[in-house]
Amino acid sequence: MIELHNLKKAYEAGKLVLDIPALSIATGESIGLIGNNGAGKTTLLSLILDLIAPTTGEVRSKGQLVVRSEHWKPYTGSYLHEGFLIGYLTPAEYFRFVGKLHGLNAADVRTFLESSAGFSDEVLFETRKLNRDLSKGNKTKVGVIAAMLGRPELLIFDEPFANLDPTSQAWLKRRLRQLHAEGTTLILSSHDLKHITEVSQRILLLERGRVVQDVPTTEETLPALEHYFAV
Repeated sequence: MIELHNLKKAYEAGKLVLDIPALSIATGESIGLIGNNGAGKTTLLSLILDLIAPTTGEVRSKGQLVVRSEHWKPYTGSYLHEGFLIGYLTPAEYFRFVGKLHGLNAADVRTFLESSAGFSDEVLFETRKLNRDLSKGNKTKVGVIAAMLGRPELLIFDEPFANLDPTSQAWLKRRLRQLHAEGTTLILSSHDLKHITEVSQRILLLERGRVVQDVPTTEETLPALEHYFAV
C-alpha cells in the first residue's frame, strides 16, 4: 500500500533528519514505529501524509504519489497531534463535520460513537467545551475517534496511547487489533514498547533518521527492544 523510494528530509543547515532508501508496507500490515526523540518517526508519518515535502525521493500510496495529491485522502485516517482538531468546534460538532466529509449522516455518526463506548463516554460527546479547551487525554480521544470515523483502509497514529488512562489504552489496543484483523493497514508510533508490540505485526526501529531494524513481532521482540534501549 505504501512505498518509499530514496526518501530524505533535511532541515536547517542541511541537517538530514530522515534517510530511507526503500521501504514497503503491504496492504493489511500493522506497523509499529519506535525510536527515541529525534529518531524521525513523526517526520516519516508527516511525509506519508504530505504534511511536509521531502527533500528528495517520493512516497506512494496505492502506487500514486501523495505529494500535492488528493487521491489517498478518502481512504486514509490519521491523528498526529492536537493541531489536527478544529479548535473552535465542540467534539460533537467536529465529529459531524468529519462525518460529512465521509458521506455520513448524523445517525451514522451517532451509531459509530456508540460503538466507541468504553474509549470515551457520553460526557465527552455532549460537552459544550471546545476542542481547544479539552484535556490532553480527551483531545487524543477526539482525534483518534475522528480518524476512525470513516472506517479508512489506512490508519496512521503518532503516540495514540499518550495521555490516555489505562481503560482507554486497553480499549484502543483491542480496537486496533480488531481493525487489523479486518484488513485495515495500520502505521503507529509509540514510546511505549509494550503497547506497540501488542498491536503491531512488524516493528521498524528508527535511529537518527534511518531504519536500523525491520523485524516481525514475536514473543522475543519486547525483551529484545527493552535490552536495546537499556544499553
